[in-house]
Amino acid sequence: MSKLDLRKELKRYYTAKRKPEIVDVPPGKFLTYLGRGAPEGEAYQVALTALYGLSYTLKFKSKAEGRDFTVMALEGLWWWDDPTVFDLEEAPPREEWNWKSMIRQPDFVTQEMVDEVRPEVREKRGPAVDAVALETFHEGLSAQIMHIGPYSEEGPTGRKLHAFIEESGYRMRGRHHEIYLSDPRRSKPENMKTIIRQPVEEA
Repeated sequence: MSKLDLRKELKRYYTAKRKPEIVDVPPGKFLTYLGRGAPEGEAYQVALTALYGLSYTLKFKSKAEGRDFTVMALEGLWWWDDPTVFDLEEAPPREEWNWKSMIRQPDFVTQEMVDEVRPEVREKRGPAVDAVALETFHEGLSAQIMHIGPYSEEGPTGRKLHAFIEESGYRMRGRHHEIYLSDPRRSKPENMKTIIRQPVEEA
């Protein structure tokens, strides 16, 4: 049985350089969980448990039916009540952060498939799974950069990206986007890789 690996098929959008660049990201299907609070807080951890629970259950169901796929990396959109804030270092206290956690799914995953496995995941992972939605997300034109190191040290990388956006004749729109390529449970903080992405439009 062949395995669909979206990380390879969509490599252009799941790799980045340490030098900022412009990409045009196509639409895709995502399991999403909307929340508010610090990323180290309980609500965020509950969201991840629900998202991974559904993603892996969908994978195993699909594999049993002859369509295996690799579970994608966790992604996160982050924003604040003040729409003029884009910089993490200018953000309010972490307890006031808004976020949408996401895991990309193959195009063949349908709402019917999600609804079918949801009761099983709810029994194992709890009622938070009911808050997970299947959505199409189209980010479009964006600037991105690779950050290597702890999440707490993303500030200089973010400023470098924002300066590039302005110097290239664009302005920021949408929400700060992070793609977590490393597992913090297995990687040393100084080695962790995170794609930082910011949607843009012509200034």
